[in-house]
Amino acid sequence: MQEDKEHRHPETEAIRTGHHRTAEGEHSEPLFLTSSYVFDNAEQAAARFGGREHGNIYSRTGNPTTRIFEERLAVLEGGERALATASGMSAILAVCMGLLRAGDHIVASQSLFGPTAALLQMLGRFGINTTFVPLDDIDAWRRACTRHTRLLFLETPSNPLSVLGDIAALADIAHAAGAYLAVDNSFCTPILQRPLALGADLVVHSATKYIDGQGRGLGGAVVGSEALITGDIFVFVRTAGPVMSPFNAWIFLKGLETLPLRMEAHSARALALSTWLAGQPLVEEVFYSHLPTHPQYALARAQQSAGGGVLAFRVRGGQKGAFALINASRLMSITANLGDTKTTVTHPATTTHGRLTPEARAAAGVGDELVRISVGLESLDDLKADLEGGFAAARACR
Repeated sequence: MQEDKEHRHPETEAIRTGHHRTAEGEHSEPLFLTSSYVFDNAEQAAARFGGREHGNIYSRTGNPTTRIFEERLAVLEGGERALATASGMSAILAVCMGLLRAGDHIVASQSLFGPTAALLQMLGRFGINTTFVPLDDIDAWRRACTRHTRLLFLETPSNPLSVLGDIAALADIAHAAGAYLAVDNSFCTPILQRPLALGADLVVHSATKYIDGQGRGLGGAVVGSEALITGDIFVFVRTAGPVMSPFNAWIFLKGLETLPLRMEAHSARALALSTWLAGQPLVEEVFYSHLPTHPQYALARAQQSAGGGVLAFRVRGGQKGAFALINASRLMSITANLGDTKTTVTHPATTTHGRLTPEARAAAGVGDELVRISVGLESLDDLKADLEGGFAAARACR
């Protein structure tokens, strides 16, 4: 399929990019469910395995459906190349295993998704140590860098408190230290935030979240320059095998087609619900980056076009009050996943961050009274009514 990419908007790229029609003339992207590929002759097989000819070899090293997803996501992020992986966590692992060696040092946000923090700590077994710093303390990031620092890693906005990292400032710190900056962009997606344009070297995604948008499949991706992605990061994924299945790649392609519309709708509902929550008597504090009361509101407006769909709030009554509110839900799904068209509610301290030490949870601001909501696409009035029932239950248990 011939594509004129000049002056194309993200809404168009999310639908059209990457699909090079086969001789069958299909309109929807084809699904290639095959583990291996047939060569014309032994010489062609030898040339492809020897790297002298481009082409399909084995689906662990590349698949046509997966390549469509990779090309489309790379264009949306403004990167040269993307590499699809089996999950968001395997995307982070691929970055670490591809770029780092024993003796290297990572500086990371202390406001990371629980399993991400656990993975970085696990790398200490192999001689790769991590220093965790407050996400919004630029001086702390700078002080933590050493001559061994090879990677700065963050997610912004943070999960679940919507703390922001100044991507441009952190890129300057990373590059001055001779390190790479990697940003987890799962919450905003390239529709709301493009870290590469702000100086980041790599972007990682959990495609399981907003890219899919309907909670159907697991997947991840790393996006960056051609040299970074096709170097040791690709070698690790090709060798270790945490690759995305072609079927999940096809699902995520369908998700990308509606991503701009969904992120606009998620963001509008989340902002309205955050504003409403801020006025509720049982709510002590609301965390959402595009609320004007957010301490980093100016930065949020500068590097995000909208706030995304995730918010959190502290409910009076501690864990007892939080559990009562969650358990009273008749509409919101009690699950730790996010980015779905269905609104989800969870208690981070006992789920997503439950494996962290109490000290680490305290440092991340994840207390027993905290509730996180991933705002879906249902009626805002219905969501408010569901939460009103939750607040009534929380009041009754005080």
